Formats: sequence, structure tokens, C-alpha cells
Amino acid sequence: MLYIPIIISVIGILIAVFLSHSIKKQKIIGLEQKRIADLIKQGAGTFLKYEYRVLMPLILLLAGLLFFFISWQLALTFIFGSIFSCLAGSLGMNISTSANVRTVEKVKISILGGLKVAFKSGLVMGVLVSSLGILGIGVFYVIFKDPEIIYGFGFGASLVALFFRVGGGIYTKAADIGADLVGKVNLSIPEDDPRNPAVLADNVGDNVGDVAGMGSDLFESYVDSIIATMVLGVSLTYMFGNLVVLLPLLLACVGLVASLFGSLSIYIFKENDPQKILNIGIWLAGLMVIIGSFLLFYFISDKPLILFGSGVIGLVAGTLIGFFTEYFTSSKYSHTKNLSQSSKSGAGTNIIAGMGLGMSSTTFPTIIIGASLFGCFSLAGLYGVGIGAVGMLSTLALTLASDTYGPVADNAAGIAEMTNMGKNVRQRAEKLDTVGNTTAAIGKGFAVGSAALTALILSISFSKIAGINVLNLNEPNVVIGVLMGGLMPFIFSSLVMKAVSQSASKIVEEVERQFREIKGLKEGNAKPDYNHCIKISTKSSLRKMILPGILTIVIPVLMGFLIGKQALGGFLIGSVVVGFLLAVMMANSGGAWDNAKKYIEAGNLGGKNSNAHKASIIGDTVGDSFKDSAGPALNILIKIMAIIALIIAPLL
Repeated sequence: MLYIPIIISVIGILIAVFLSHSIKKQKIIGLEQKRIADLIKQGAGTFLKYEYRVLMPLILLLAGLLFFFISWQLALTFIFGSIFSCLAGSLGMNISTSANVRTVEKVKISILGGLKVAFKSGLVMGVLVSSLGILGIGVFYVIFKDPEIIYGFGFGASLVALFFRVGGGIYTKAADIGADLVGKVNLSIPEDDPRNPAVLADNVGDNVGDVAGMGSDLFESYVDSIIATMVLGVSLTYMFGNLVVLLPLLLACVGLVASLFGSLSIYIFKENDPQKILNIGIWLAGLMVIIGSFLLFYFISDKPLILFGSGVIGLVAGTLIGFFTEYFTSSKYSHTKNLSQSSKSGAGTNIIAGMGLGMSSTTFPTIIIGASLFGCFSLAGLYGVGIGAVGMLSTLALTLASDTYGPVADNAAGIAEMTNMGKNVRQRAEKLDTVGNTTAAIGKGFAVGSAALTALILSISFSKIAGINVLNLNEPNVVIGVLMGGLMPFIFSSLVMKAVSQSASKIVEEVERQFREIKGLKEGNAKPDYNHCIKISTKSSLRKMILPGILTIVIPVLMGFLIGKQALGGFLIGSVVVGFLLAVMMANSGGAWDNAKKYIEAGNLGGKNSNAHKASIIGDTVGDSFKDSAGPALNILIKIMAIIALIIAPLL
């Protein structure tokens, strides 16, 4: 049984390689489309190269500290967790930058053809993330037979995810906001207009932020939940059977296989509605996980029904959070339509309405997480909560495929506009992009929910390892810890949003300079300098991601050693509660602002270039920093601080 996860993960990697090859062998006909796609690929690769230069010294420094102060085993797993997380992000981004132009080629023929290419590239990312996670954990469990050592693997994955998310988020939103403010608001030119110097940097940002960033984000959620549940199972063999430690890893394998079968919906169903096809695949994968997990627990566990119930609760909770995310952010429903209506009276009312929408949208996800915690704990204790978290993430390969499909479709729409492929091709690509906005919002809701469950498991695990039986709120140190933990998401978000604002200002200045100084640019008789905007976004985002990253690592250590383990326990709980609520609010406000803008652009409330449209663009620029920069990074913040606390727990 030990080698089954390794075998399945290797098969998954081979499938991802096959899918990647099938995308890349598709010929590109348009030379101008290929030129733009190559520039996007080159810009994304340059960003990652510079990001690795920043990351590598930090990884080596932390590995050295782990080696000297804790153990060489933990240092080794930490290094490999970092490497695997880098691979998950960079390989997924590599295929997305190859698929965007090929999606455009297929969209010329049909929407369904474009959907297949974009989704297939997302599936490469999803399968790679799941397979690499299972492979890393499986190999190290075979070697060390102790899941606590594998926490180092989770720490490495979390560290890379933090910098990918923060750096990529600052990059993509600085370019996006800069392009929108000058292009759409000041000059009233279309989105992705080739005259706009920031457009190419925006397309690069879709890949470094929404593909590499999201991939590494969900990779670390995936591995952290599996590792934490394996650790909880060590002392429970008397209750659930001898293979209780291996069960979370086997459940993840069931989810990977189910996701691959669910992905076949893209080829089986010939619907013209991309959203419907994607939903069918997700529901099919969920049904297969339910059947497969029942068989798994029945044949391997001594108490199959309660573990099966915990896994199903987690899966249902993830699905419900995804539904309510769509309900609050999709223009099909009243919340986003009302937000569009608020744009008629100006940007101020649009922003107020969007903030209110985001705040109210936290209600259902919080109730769902609370109910799933209660249900899983009632069935199988803390181990049941862990199984619920793994169950929620079990169909990660397919969920991430649906999410990563969005940036590829967005790039395809951009390439169609930049190369003047005609109104019909642009409209088809935009339809794919609109669906991608919804899938991206659902993916963010999914990531927030899984982060909350995983962080809570890690926080409670810290209390057990540190020997904390009760966190007494009558103790001042505990209250101080809770307050400081609640403060941390706000400080972190503030730093990220300031970085986006400052970087976007530089992009705006550069775009305005080029329109002012390059003769004939506004009339379309000259070409802009795309590379200069890419350089500005790259340098600014990498420089400004360092401080939030360092604070995330240092503050939990200082709390533990200066104030004590009780304070650190309170700190973790405070950070999870506030971080979860703030992340949900930001993700849903941002998604609703984006779709409200697109609803108006579709011809409603005056359409493009109307006053309502310009107001909605201002709202969307605020939402961009919410949903794609600060918000998603909070998921990683609450988990990485809990992992650091776990690692230093023996020293406390």
C-alpha cells in the first residue's frame, strides 16, 4: 500500500506530459499572434527567473537554520517542498503561455474548440500540482516513516507559494490597473488595445499571478492538509486501523483519479455553454470521489462510515462555498447586477456597494466552515476534520484546471484584440474569458475555505505538540496573542495593497509618457515599448514582496520566543479567524466588481464608454488588488504562520 500513491502520482505526471505535448504540437498559423504570444512567454519567464534569484538565498538560509537548530531531515524535506512548489508553478505557467495563442486559433473555428485547448492547459496544471504533492509526501513517508518530518515539505511549499502569490499578485494587478486607468478611463480605448504599452505586461501578469501563483497556493494547501491529517493519525491506529496514517494520501489519490475521469466531460458533451460543461465535469468528479472514498474506507479502515462521512462533509462544504462564491460574484445573480446599477451614480457608490457586498458574502462561508468543523469533529474528532479538509481538496486537479483555464482564455482574448483578428473571434474569446472570471472566483472561494480548515488543523496540532491543553482567555498573554494574530492579516494586506498602488502609479506614468512622447502612437501609426512596462512591473513587484514575506516568517517566531507558547497559540487562532473573513470579503468584492464591469461592457446600462462603465472600471481597479493580490495571499499567510509555529514548537 505504501507504493500505491507513488505509482498513481507518476502516472499522473506522465498524463500531464502527454497533455502538454498534445497542446504544443498544434500549429500556429498567424505570425503576429505567435509574436505576441512569444513576448508574453518571454516576459513571464523573465519574471520567474528574477523571482528565483530572490527566493533561493532565503530558501538556503532557512534550510541552514532548520539543519542546525532542529534536524537535517526537516531541512531536506523543506528544500524538496520548495523545489516541488516551484516546479508546480513554473511548469503550469509554461504550458499556459503556450496554450493562449493556440486557444485563439481554435476560437476562430468554434467556442468549444477554444474551450478544449484552454481547459486542457489548465488540466496539465491541476494534474501536476496534485501528482507532485502526492509524490513528494509519498516518497518521504516511505523514506522516514514519520509524517512529522514531512512538515518541512509543507513549509517549503508554503514559502514558495507566499512569494509567488505576493510577487505575482503585485505584478499582475499593477499592470492591469495601469492599463485600465489610462486606456479605458483617460483615452477611452478598448481593453487589450495594441496601442496601450501596459497591455502586454497585463497579459504576462495573468500567467505569473493567476497561474503560477494560484498553482503554488493550492499546492501548499493540498500538501499541508494531507500531512497534518497523517500526523493526527499516528496515534489513532487503535481506533481506525493500521493504515490510518496512509488514508489521507490514498484519499488524495482517489480524488486525482476522479478528477481525470471528470475532465472527460469536455470531450463527451457538445454544449455551447462552457460554464455548463465545466460544472458537469466537477459534479461528475465529486460523485466519483464519494463512491471511491466509500470503497477506500470500507476496505481499509476499521470505522469506515464515520471517516466516509467526514470526507463527504468536506467535499460538500467546498462545493457549497464555491456555489455561494458564484452567487455573490456572477452577473447571473442579483448581487452583481445591483452592483452594476450602483455604477450609474458614480464610482463612489460602486465602491461602497462592492464593499458591502463583500462583507455580507462572508456569512455563508463562515457558517459552512463552522458546520463542517462541527460535523467532522462529531464523527471522528480532529482526525475527522483533517479527512474533511482532504476531502474538500480531493478534486483539486479538476478545480484548478477550471480555474487556470481563466487566465488562458483572458490571454486569448487579449491576443485577438492586439492582432486585430476581428469582432467575431474577439467576442468568442471574451465569452470564454467571462466564464473564466466566474471559475476564477469559485477557485478563490475554494482556496479560502480549504485554507481555513487546514490552518485550524495546523493550529490545533501546534497546541498538542507544544503541550497546551487549554487557551485561557483570562490569561493576558493569550489575549495579546489573539489581538496580534488578528492584526497580522491587516498589516500584511496593507503592505501588499500599497505595493500594488505604488507599482500601478509607475505604470500609469510610463503609459502616459509613451502616449505623450511617441509620435503617432495614439493614432496607431507607431508601436509602443511593451518591454519597459514589463521591466517596471517586474522590478517593483519583486522588491515590494520581500517585506510582507519576511514579516510572515519572523513575527510567529518572535511571538513564541518572546511572549510564550500560549501567546503563539492565541496568535494562530486570531490570524485564522480574521484572515479567513478578510480573504472571503476581498475575493468576493473583487470578483463582483470585475463581473459588474463586464456586465455593463456586454451592452447593459449604456455599455462601453458610458458613465456607468467608467465608474465600474474604477471599482474594478480597487477589486483587482483585493481579489488577485492581497486576498489570495492571506490564504497562505494563515497557513505558513501555523506551519512555522509547528516547526518551532519543540523548541518552546
